[in-house]
Amino acid sequence: QAPTLAPHPFSLSPSNSWMLLLVLAASCSPSLEATVSPPVPHIKPSYSFGRTFLGLDKCNACIGTSICKKFFKEEIRFDNWLSSRLKLPPSYLLSYSGNYTDDAKSWRMVDITRLTTKYQHDQADKRICTALLKTRTCSLERALRRTARVQKWLRAKRLTPDLVQGLPSPMLRCPSQRLLDRIVRRYAEVPDAGSIYMDHLTERDKLRLLYTLAVNSHPILLQIFPDVEGWPFPRYLGSCGRLVVSASTRPLRDFFGAAPEVAADLAVQLLAVLRSMGTNDLNYFFYFTHVDAGTFGVFSNGHLFIRDASTLGIIDREEGSPLTGDQQEHKDIFSCLTVDCQSAAVSCNSIREEQSLVMVCRELLPKLLGGKFLRAVQEEVDGFLQHCADGFTDDQGIDGAVAKLAELLKPLRSCDARFAYRYPDCKYSDKY
Repeated sequence: QAPTLAPHPFSLSPSNSWMLLLVLAASCSPSLEATVSPPVPHIKPSYSFGRTFLGLDKCNACIGTSICKKFFKEEIRFDNWLSSRLKLPPSYLLSYSGNYTDDAKSWRMVDITRLTTKYQHDQADKRICTALLKTRTCSLERALRRTARVQKWLRAKRLTPDLVQGLPSPMLRCPSQRLLDRIVRRYAEVPDAGSIYMDHLTERDKLRLLYTLAVNSHPILLQIFPDVEGWPFPRYLGSCGRLVVSASTRPLRDFFGAAPEVAADLAVQLLAVLRSMGTNDLNYFFYFTHVDAGTFGVFSNGHLFIRDASTLGIIDREEGSPLTGDQQEHKDIFSCLTVDCQSAAVSCNSIREEQSLVMVCRELLPKLLGGKFLRAVQEEVDGFLQHCADGFTDDQGIDGAVAKLAELLKPLRSCDARFAYRYPDCKYSDKY
């Protein structure tokens, strides 16, 4: 019988074999590193962005790029991105609801809007290529750089009234130097704003600013009259390509069927906004050229703001405008990107003080206040609205008429958490 051998001191049991393998794996020798496969990363669903959807492929015939990183880092999400399919919404829509975050934990609602419809953008792009380069498609920037207006902008040190002559925006119909300086000084798409001179604007920046003013001045108004200073506009958060991101509001049309106390509250706020458009510390007179059910919006706290400023004109009561008569009729490709070039421009001198109020009385207040109150009160409200819609043909002052309607409506409001913008202050002060 063969003798039984004692185990060799270096022989390995199965458990010891596993220990040795673990030690070798942890030794991180170069030869082992080259043969060990790296760990497979966790793959999360990706939101696929196209430059075409954002309009980045059209830059610098665009608004800007200040908020693009938020889109690509998924810190701005469209509402339907919360679904499993993660598809982008249709590109033909004019506006979208979205969610915005700064810390990936707390999200807030935002509005994501285009300057105009995708169809109008496409038609304008074709018009640029056809008119300037005689082709159906082209580099928009190369085509626009050929124009006398762009060349004049690129040489300019200061934005002056002659540089914006013929642009279709109501805001620039009667421009003062003071207003144009404010645009340059507060232009949020550049990092070094603050000067009235355009030294801090690159050629790219100037082209983007000109394009925005030519297509839709809404984002510029949000920048130069910010909500933090008390102006009745939603906060401008930035732009990417041809999309603008701002604080979210629900359009006034959503409240046409609201309870009487809500309707009364919104009407009082609407009248206050109109009053501030005519009387403010900077002595600018704001007026609407058109209003509809989407012009005004309401924040989640019940506060009413101007949701769409694209039809808002400005007259500087302090400086006036140097552009008069035929000077205003200078037109080029920038005059015709989104409007009919043959349309007659309105003279600055023809703007009436009550113009905006009359429009609101005709288009909005009857839908908001109609059939809401007890008979006696309703008859008084309807009588004022009819008188207002007729244009105040008597000698009654517009301020007095607005104040009379506001005083009629104020007692019809209620004081509760639905009106967070003035609650609970309204419990302790008649001011609210």
